Amino acid sequence: MNFFSPCPRGLEPLLASELAALGAEAPKVVPGGVLFSGDWAVCYRANLESRIATRVLWQISAGRYRSEEDIYRIAYAPTWARWFTADQTMRVFVTAQKSPLRSLEFVTLRIKDAVCDHFRTVAGKRPSIDTQSPDIRIHAFLNQDTVTLYLDTSGDPLYRRGFKPAAVEAPLKENLAAGILMLTGWDPATEPLCDPMCGSGTFLIEAAQMALDVAPGLGRHFAFERLRNFERETWAPIRRAAEERRQPPRPLPIYGADILESQQRKAFVNLRSAGLEECVEVLRADLLDLDAPADYGVLVANPPYGVRLSDTSELQAFYPKLGDALKNHWAGWNCYFFSGDPGLPKGVRLKASKRTPLFNGALECRLYEYCMVSGSARKPKPGELDD
Repeated sequence: MNFFSPCPRGLEPLLASELAALGAEAPKVVPGGVLFSGDWAVCYRANLESRIATRVLWQISAGRYRSEEDIYRIAYAPTWARWFTADQTMRVFVTAQKSPLRSLEFVTLRIKDAVCDHFRTVAGKRPSIDTQSPDIRIHAFLNQDTVTLYLDTSGDPLYRRGFKPAAVEAPLKENLAAGILMLTGWDPATEPLCDPMCGSGTFLIEAAQMALDVAPGLGRHFAFERLRNFERETWAPIRRAAEERRQPPRPLPIYGADILESQQRKAFVNLRSAGLEECVEVLRADLLDLDAPADYGVLVANPPYGVRLSDTSELQAFYPKLGDALKNHWAGWNCYFFSGDPGLPKGVRLKASKRTPLFNGALECRLYEYCMVSGSARKPKPGELDD
């Protein structure tokens, strides 16, 4: 069978490697996700184990179109009643690139009509529509001449791990946070990690789960469990193996801090919700005054910028102080800042060794790498050693 997994833009190669390790065949990177093949075991593992995928979509059919009526015929043809019943609720989602059709809302309506008409023909009744929490999600993707139909095997997006009740404004999605941690090259088995601007604790929770080998989907259910062709005998050992592999909570060299007590409290609430409160130490502290908790490690942070801080003068004053703090307190650490503010590298006044383009939703961002060597890297000028 063929599948498509969307993910945050910029993380597609990481997702392809992750899916290949889970048994996916012929993973192919495309803008916004990865196409791959596999059986139901691969689909179930991808839902349970992938830290980067947003969904796992099962391809049902595809066909060429010129009008909305062509799309209706393509959507009517699949044997939908083999996969779900008229008693289940559904919703249709449509995305398009370079489609000549003017109204995606009308396309959505025609696909919904086609599926409902199919059920009227074979079952004598049609599914109800639920726009909030449907049992079944049908996704359609249109390019300039082809429509591809998918059944969503995930349900809620996979970055919803099943906990984290104390959300904050403009949070970082969990799968983007996990991808950023992978891009840093952090070794969960040997390296300390610190998020000194931790907010609701997304980086901390993802890092602790990685260190304890906790499958990100263990705390939730999936849409494939509601399909008529769900293979319970295939799913049960996959989930059981993940549960048995999971390490019990223990103190980890993972540290968090935030200048606001309210954010520190939210991070603790979310860690407790994930069963990880004893694994991570979270302080109330200002990054500008914070000392590194170890001689080496990885610092990763999503600092406030543009869309989160309206007063640009605050940023202009903060960035140079951030650069000084890194030099004074974080020697020996590799420091990573995820930001949508192009003024960050100039303001910090340090040379970034790497700039990785990523997207936080529709917002184009960069992951900046600063390797803070121990001691000064500047060569002394002639005569300085004689002073």
